[in-house]
Amino acid sequence: MFETVTPPEPDKIIRLMGMFAADPRTDKVDLGVGVYRTAEGRTPVMAAVKQAERAIWDRQDTKGYVGLLGDPGYLDAMRRLILGDGLPASRVAAAGTPGGTGAVRQVLETVRRLRPDVTVWISDPTWPNHPAIIDHLGQKRQSYRYYDPATGGLDRDGMLADLGRAKAGDLILLHGCCHNPTGADLTRADWQAVADLCVATGAIPFVDMAYQGFGDGVDEDAAGLRLLAARLPEVFVAASCSKNFGLYRERVGAVLIVTDAKPAADGVLAGMNRQNFAFPPDHGARVVQDILGDDALAATWRAELEGMRQGMQANRRALADALRAATGSDRFGFLAAHKGMFSLIGATPQQVDILRDTHGIYLVGDGRMNVAGLTPDAVPRVAQVLAQVLA
Repeated sequence: MFETVTPPEPDKIIRLMGMFAADPRTDKVDLGVGVYRTAEGRTPVMAAVKQAERAIWDRQDTKGYVGLLGDPGYLDAMRRLILGDGLPASRVAAAGTPGGTGAVRQVLETVRRLRPDVTVWISDPTWPNHPAIIDHLGQKRQSYRYYDPATGGLDRDGMLADLGRAKAGDLILLHGCCHNPTGADLTRADWQAVADLCVATGAIPFVDMAYQGFGDGVDEDAAGLRLLAARLPEVFVAASCSKNFGLYRERVGAVLIVTDAKPAADGVLAGMNRQNFAFPPDHGARVVQDILGDDALAATWRAELEGMRQGMQANRRALADALRAATGSDRFGFLAAHKGMFSLIGATPQQVDILRDTHGIYLVGDGRMNVAGLTPDAVPRVAQVLAQVLA
């Protein structure tokens, strides 16, 4: 069957992981793969996760199936974490998924089934898997202006002008916080403008919430999404616990749909889960449920998450300061203002190759840099090399 098949081009980030692992240099720096690392370069298991797992191990007496939608307690905990207490549970349909990617796929496939002719609007740039999944499903997509390379910030006027062309029922895919790959986030006024636009056009927001807690704080990062949910009749959400709970390999995600037709939406989501993977993974979801349902564990988790957030912001400030010293300019000052793990450093693909091949500094081909991959010892060298190569 496979004799004449040409394998597809490997995902560029997965390919980069392999290249980094095979690189024998001891001073190599991985700023490509999107995982959080400590100052020692480790991706740790959070203390709150360890405590929750021990408790689960002690009390769990079955590995029997949970429902098609996942555990109701987990889904309720995710609803409260993401949407807060201002929205009644009766307006939120929910389903567990294998990670945030699984949630994105379930939302898009659900919309394709219900409204096959809608266009999905995605920011330029966006996470590469967004257009990849949309194209795989055969959906129509359209880009909207988002990032202004000249300022390192949001192209607000371009974004609103482009989204003003969306039609009723179209999906507008938004990053809830910590925009990947740019790090440039919407302000509250921007979220309000998007809400106004959706009211006027009938377009439906689809918010990818992959980094809650990495930007300004757990509740602060959800403020824009909560504003949309309070004003609009329908909002789709794809949520991930990979980053903020450090549960990368456990594949913990959820779909939330704000709607007045919760029973029907729950039924559609259950059917979609059944067809795609049947029952969602439970172990990581159970960990999240236990943490959020226990005041002491939740406090431990929030403190750890805040430490991670502050560490990434410290990396940003340190690199911006070092680049200011190395270049004699504030050309890279935007790095300190960005949020979350990622920023676009403004490197061409050729410069990215030089950074990797000559200096052992790994970035994604579009110049996306993961600031969580920096360590204090690496910052001076990285700044000097970036100043040299990007001069």
